[in-house]
Amino acid sequence: MDFGIALPTPADSWKTVKRAEDAGFSTAWFYDTQVLSADIFVAMGAAAVKTDRIRLGTGVLIPSNRIVPVAANGLASLNALAPGRILAGFGTGYTGRRSIGLGPYKVSDMGDYTRAVMAMLRGETPEIRIEAKTRKVGFLNPEAGLINIKDPIPVSISALGPKTRRLAAELDADWISVNFTEEFSAATARDMDAQYRAAGKDPARRRKIIFALGAVLKEGEAHDSPRVKAQVGPGAMMVLHDAMEAQKYGSLLGEFGSGTPDPALAQIVREYRALYESYTPTDARYLTLHRGHLMFVRPDEDRFATADLIRTLTSSGTAPELRDRIRRLKEAGYDEVVVQVTPGWETMIDDWAHVFEIV
Repeated sequence: MDFGIALPTPADSWKTVKRAEDAGFSTAWFYDTQVLSADIFVAMGAAAVKTDRIRLGTGVLIPSNRIVPVAANGLASLNALAPGRILAGFGTGYTGRRSIGLGPYKVSDMGDYTRAVMAMLRGETPEIRIEAKTRKVGFLNPEAGLINIKDPIPVSISALGPKTRRLAAELDADWISVNFTEEFSAATARDMDAQYRAAGKDPARRRKIIFALGAVLKEGEAHDSPRVKAQVGPGAMMVLHDAMEAQKYGSLLGEFGSGTPDPALAQIVREYRALYESYTPTDARYLTLHRGHLMFVRPDEDRFATADLIRTLTSSGTAPELRDRIRRLKEAGYDEVVVQVTPGWETMIDDWAHVFEIV
């Protein structure tokens, strides 16, 4: 398997990416969250010139953040700085859209957007909609060498639900998932293979990439120790953030939830909702809800980051436990495991390198 890191994108991400490269990681993926972290292309540009081997991916680009030629240009520009090392991930948007009060981007529109970007990167001239009009758009002088569309840029789709998995298969793209539970990861991997076959594609040709939010525990360390809570408490809080907006936008958890909800988790959700409903302004509670999303646990929500919640909602455990989980992910068909490095906790790279046995 390959192993990668995911970053809530500081402007100086290159420092963390260089550390990961030196530790033996294969990829670094950058979040596209414009009101929470730095610009994805600025951060990736710096990483491109400060590293030599590690592949750099958008994890993931949100179509509404930039029009097709701007996204294609950003990827092609990065490809000029790091030829053959750029990966293009696309998604309907979770944090990047909810943090500005928007729900997920329409899947069919994301499909059109991704197809157009892919076409431009092949040197073609697709028709796209800009300002309510259809126009042909393409790179006018790629031969000048200012950008690079000669080296292929692999495309992947973040696909947690059946519609996006079907789109990934139709595009013959690689697949990005999230390791919420082992059952979910195994079941969706089987479904993704079925979607590829239904689209007339060979599943073996496509990479399956899975993101995990977790911490490496020392022997005897509690799941709510200050260190563990700082590293993965934000990941557990993400699930509560999602639950607050599930009625409006649909739920990430709803994609794999089955049976009766855990009573303890349901009680925590009810208690967190009381906190959420205290946020002002009432027509923009998302401004507070998503502050620190996937980066830190806010003081007002710290009491919710319990050992049980972190154990249940994150991929945390001792090194032997985590190696067993990774073996099961490999058996389920995954080619790459990506772990988030929480800002300020770059030592997570060394912890996970030991788990992955790449040091």
